[in-house]
Parts: sequence; structure tokens; C-alpha cells
Amino acid sequence: MADFSNQSVESKRQAMQSALDAANTKAQRNRLGQFATPYPLAVQIAEFVKSLMPVGRKDIYFADPSVGTGSFFSAALNVFGMKRITSAIGIEIDPAFANTASKLWESFGLKVEQGDFTNVIAGDSCPPRPNLILANPPYVRHHHLPREKKDYLRSLTRKLAGVDVNGLAGLYIHFILLATAWMEEGGYAAWLIPSEFMDVNYGECLKKFLGERVTLIRAHRFSPDDVQFDDALVSSCVLVFRKSPPDPRHSPQFTYGGTLSHPHIRHLIPVEQLRQARKWTAYPRHANNDRLASIHDSGPTIGDYFRIQRGIATGDNRFFILDRADAMRRGFPSQYLRPILPSPRFLKTTRIDADTDGFPLIDRQLCVIDCDLPEHLVEERHPLLWEYLQMAVTGGIKEGYLVSRRSPWYRQEQRDPSLFLCTYMGRGTNERRPFRFILNRSQAIGTNLYLMLYPRDALATMLRAHPERLVDVHDFLMRITGDELRGQGRVYGGGLNKIEPGELARISCRELLEKWPVLAKGRLRGCYALWE
Repeated sequence: MADFSNQSVESKRQAMQSALDAANTKAQRNRLGQFATPYPLAVQIAEFVKSLMPVGRKDIYFADPSVGTGSFFSAALNVFGMKRITSAIGIEIDPAFANTASKLWESFGLKVEQGDFTNVIAGDSCPPRPNLILANPPYVRHHHLPREKKDYLRSLTRKLAGVDVNGLAGLYIHFILLATAWMEEGGYAAWLIPSEFMDVNYGECLKKFLGERVTLIRAHRFSPDDVQFDDALVSSCVLVFRKSPPDPRHSPQFTYGGTLSHPHIRHLIPVEQLRQARKWTAYPRHANNDRLASIHDSGPTIGDYFRIQRGIATGDNRFFILDRADAMRRGFPSQYLRPILPSPRFLKTTRIDADTDGFPLIDRQLCVIDCDLPEHLVEERHPLLWEYLQMAVTGGIKEGYLVSRRSPWYRQEQRDPSLFLCTYMGRGTNERRPFRFILNRSQAIGTNLYLMLYPRDALATMLRAHPERLVDVHDFLMRITGDELRGQGRVYGGGLNKIEPGELARISCRELLEKWPVLAKGRLRGCYALWE
């Protein structure tokens, strides 16, 4: 075997990695989940795993199921030394990356197998079981996976790992579960993955697996402002575990911020507590962690008093949404033009009044084309609108995913105007709230950049009888703290926060009940589950 006494090969690898990355666009790499692990981080992870291993263990059987150009193998050579690595296997689906890794590392003992990892381990010639896995699995979102591939992955993961995976889960969750089923009992694994699994419903299977089937040792979450990949807008975490059932008294260490070796915050969380926790980003509990949700109790929640629904997705806002004045100048029939709010970044107020036509009194009034007439009647009765719609045909808009599935294709999702809205995404730390609540007295609906809140039952009855209380309800929504909103929502790279209807529904609404006890008569316990 070759000597790895200097970093010349690693320097060559980094240059080749850059060349391969440059050969594809950012969008192409996103679809394929190709985000290279920075070498210094790979070394940190390898050093941490080494510190966990028994002193007497010498033989290492290394594996990386998504080896890329071999960043983790390079780090393993650096940290463990060649003499301890008895065997090494790297699997890579991309022929260009597999060929590069083979050329770089074959003489150092790495056997590179070009192929889909999920097919390789399911085959008759499955490679020998490793006792060390260091990996950055492909971050391929579920909507980039064909239906047949999803079905195959779910079936295979159920068969080999005994875990039912949500259909919305990304490819990386399958990689972790399948690779753990493959590795030796007592082996160690470290995974660099998106931290989103800690909060979302489709991450529940992985959290359950980490809390019950393996011994989770460390979960390190990087600060959302510290994106680990230059070309990915995801916040990352490192999971380190041993393949063995956890002791009931075990407490994994959750760390946050800084680096894996020097985190800003550390906290031991009993495994039993983890099993009961809905969102893992609440750990470690510390003032610097702005993901702290309010203390859960059995009190009323927003979901008890509001039906929550995302705004409409038009399929192409630039085509279907126009300035109201422009639409009228074009001679479009007013009955097929619905008032709609602009993007939240262009909406400067949190209280909207209406003109006599129901349009919001804001600087820029917008409308969305929403017509239910069949095509031949639009052409016959409204030739100017028909002429405009033909641009969607020639421009390919009509063939888009959402548009092509509507009938007629220019009819929008149906939403009633809502009295209250919440922005779907935003930034904000400390006292600054990431989302805004809007009181909407107009007939405008929102796009899918908003959540639309419809008062229900006792609250709706009260507001019909006392419309002056609308302002009080809006004031209550505006007093929800940034910590509560961030704690229920989720965070992405660069500090971008998002909140889904079911997450907003879980926020405490106790203050409303204290102000108006009559609302207790119409409370629907647990109704937030309707909008998961």
C-alpha cells in the first residue's frame, strides 16, 4: 500500500472535487444531492469517533455508502492511519465521482464500487459488513424521487431495517437506516445530514430509531448561520451512534453551535426524554438556542380556534397574477379577477382595509386570474382574456405540473378570504419574530407564502357578534413571541424559518381563553391534527 505521510493526495482530491462540481449547475447538484463534505469537518468527525472507540480495537472495516471523491476516507487515513484500516469500501452512484475516487484511493486500500448503494446492499454480492461508517449521504428531496423509487426504498427499508419510512422523507433517511442494518453489531457510525429531520413529521421514524434501536452518542447541530456546504441552503447536524440497543439510563449529548470538537453549548438529554420529545431542535436548552418552544400543556392552542390553510399555488405567479390596473387596461372581465395579496416582502402593513370593491387599500393592488368557464366559452365571450391565456400555451406554462392538473387549467385553488394571515417564512432572532400576523379586512386571498387563519366555532361566533374584537385578536397574535414561533417551526440554512399549518396550530392560545372565557364552550381539543 502507498504511504499517506503527507497531504498531497488530499490536495489533489480537493482540486478534482472542484472540477467535478463545476461541471454541473447548482440545480443539478441539488437534484442529485451532491454536496461535498469540507475536509476539515471530515477530520473533526473522524477524530471524534476515534475518541469513542475502545483502546484495544485495532482492525477497522471502513465504509462510506456515498463516497464521492473520498473526503471521509481521506480523513480516516489521516486520523486512524493506514495500518488500522483492514478494509475499506466506498459506494458511489455517479460514474465520474466513482472513477475519481478509485484513481485517488485504490492504492491506499479503498475499493470503490460504482452503483446505487440501496441496490448494492440488497444484492446477492453485498460487501462485507463494516464496523465504521463515516458518511454524508445524498440530500435528495422526496419530490426528486420517482414514485417507483420511493416505493422500492420504503419496501427495502422495511425489509432490511424493520422501519416504516414516511413517503415525504428524503433519500438520506433511507441511507442511514439501510447502512445501519448492514453494519456490524457494536460498530460506530457518524453521519453529516440536514437537521430538518429533528422537527418534521417525516423525521419521526429516524428519531424513534435513534432513541430505541441504537445508542445515540452525540447530536451536534450547527448554527443555522453556519451553512456547512457552500451550495446548499440547509442547516446541518452530525449524528454519531453505536449499533447497539441503548441502556435505559443512557443520556446522549446534544451540542449546538461552534464546531463538533468545540461546541458553544452541551447538554445531556436522557434517552427516555428524547423518546417523548416532538422537536429535537429544542435541545440543548440554553439562551443561545432560539428553538425553545413554550412549555407544553393541555391548554388551548391556535388550532382549537382557527382553521389553518396554506394560500394558493398558481403554478406561475408571474403569469396569473397581475396589477389590477393592468388587468383592467387589458379588458379582462372583472368577475374572473380575484384580489390577492402581494408577496410578504412587499406588504408593509399588518392591518389591511378594503376599498368599495373589496380590494386591499395598499400601494399595489393585485389580482389573480381565476375563471371556471370552459375554454370554448372563454374564447367566445371574452376574446381579450382568451388571447392572453394563449401565451401560457405557447410559453409552456399550461404544461406545468400544477397548471396541467387543473380543470380548466386557468381555474385556481379555491380559498375564501381569511380575516387573519401569517407569513409562511421569514428571518428573526432573539426578540424579533420570524413571522408576521396580518389582519385582513379585504377580500384578498394569499399565495402559498401565507398561512390563512379562519376563526372557527366559538371564536367565529364571537367575532360576528363583536367585530370590534378583531383588533384584540390580532394584538394577541402579534404578542406571540419569537421563541414560540421558532420553537414550533423549523429552520434552514442562513437562518431562514418556516412554519406549517400544523405547527402554527400547536402554539398556545391560553391568553384568548383568559380574556374571553366564553370561548371555552367551543374549544375542539386536538383539532390541529387535521392540518398535519
